[in-house]
Amino acid sequence: MAMHNNTIVELLAALKSGEFSSKELTRHYIERIKVLDSLYNAFITPLEEQALQAAEQADADRARGKELPLGGIPIAHKDIFCTRGIKSTCGSRMLDNFISPYDATVVENLTAAGAILIGKTNMDEFAMGSSSETSFYGPVKNPWDLERVPGGSSGGSATAVAARMCAGATGTDTGGSIRQPASLCGISGLKPTYGRVSRWGMVAFASSLDQAGPMTQTAADAALMLNAMAGHDAKDSTSITDPVPDYSARLNDKICGIKLGLCKEYFEDGLDANVQQCVMDAVLVLEKMGARISEVSLPNTRQSVPAYYVIAPAECSANLARYDGVRFGHRCENPVDLGDLYRRSRSEGFGAEVKRRIMIGTFALSAGYYDAYYRKAQQIRRLIKNDFVNVFEEVDMIIGPIAPSTAFRLGEKIGDPVTMYLQDIFTIASNLAGLPAASFPAGFVDGLPIGIQVIGNYLDEASILQLGHQFQLQTDWHKRTPASAEL
Repeated sequence: MAMHNNTIVELLAALKSGEFSSKELTRHYIERIKVLDSLYNAFITPLEEQALQAAEQADADRARGKELPLGGIPIAHKDIFCTRGIKSTCGSRMLDNFISPYDATVVENLTAAGAILIGKTNMDEFAMGSSSETSFYGPVKNPWDLERVPGGSSGGSATAVAARMCAGATGTDTGGSIRQPASLCGISGLKPTYGRVSRWGMVAFASSLDQAGPMTQTAADAALMLNAMAGHDAKDSTSITDPVPDYSARLNDKICGIKLGLCKEYFEDGLDANVQQCVMDAVLVLEKMGARISEVSLPNTRQSVPAYYVIAPAECSANLARYDGVRFGHRCENPVDLGDLYRRSRSEGFGAEVKRRIMIGTFALSAGYYDAYYRKAQQIRRLIKNDFVNVFEEVDMIIGPIAPSTAFRLGEKIGDPVTMYLQDIFTIASNLAGLPAASFPAGFVDGLPIGIQVIGNYLDEASILQLGHQFQLQTDWHKRTPASAEL
């Protein structure tokens, strides 16, 4: 089997046995990026020289008997994470010239675990989008069909993993931006509990919703990456202090007797019938494995999209106020005064979707409208959280679809923001509640992948990964590779 078709678990075993070196593995991925990324546009900044140097160091460490949890494994970072001495753009013209002076905590943690940074991946501008079409660097293509989107905003990371251009990647999830592209590209993606992974050095979109997580071929690989990523960070005031378990420890435990809730609101109008069939087929597999399935209700789920699209833009309008052309980032040429500097720098630096959300958020926070919109949205958010609290008294996890359909065509929805926003209708609620959730490959419709969503209780990522791993022992959807990635 070609090196790139191995999982992280398998690659670590091969590196340890001396089947190949980290430098050979890294060079192999670099050559794939050189050949394939002209098709996909998944990378903004490939890092060949730096990656090969790190791989040499990993080989030297291994020769001295130093074994790290991810020692010598090439990964990619979504370009929303600050990386010291490397361009960190957020997919925006605003940060096209920004070289970060420090590493994000996630980057530090994965580097300390021995992972090798092979490149920074493309994304929707400032993580605002569900298709990876709003990037200043052009849209990302889905490797299963180059005329379709990979999902967003972590579409570059999803494509890079699906096309086997790296062994794993980081993503961020504000309303589904790890899980939706994972589903549309046929990989595994996990959004941890809010605060489980540090947000320090991860450029903010909506601070009360953003969460970093792993994007990999398998649940077992996601567990290895999360082991390195998770943990308390004193630099992040929202970081959880609870100790980090070994997320790999329970992967081989059977799921017999686990209670799974099938949310009835996820199977109402708007869900493609073929996607629903794939999800129900996956549910049957889980039931045959001994899981106990029951119907549950999350009645306020219908309000999650409107609540989210008040809260997230409001927070983005505050977070993006710092990009003013004065301190860092894009600055317009020859401003006539300070007001002109602000106006033109922001007008030139931000794309249409970012501007739209800034305006919506500014309106929602303005005097006279704060109570009617932002406060009301936060009250709805509490109702959504209460729904989950009630359901988790009955079941261990909730299962359902990730997206209403398979990957749609490039340009199909970009001109219709509301239709685009509804792509996250099944994923947003878990962000509003701060719950962990994942997507695991569960089938294909007309040659396009579909994922099943698993939502867990607070800090119960281990159960989600256990369920995903056991499901993947019984299925082979996660082993499928797109024809476009074959060399």
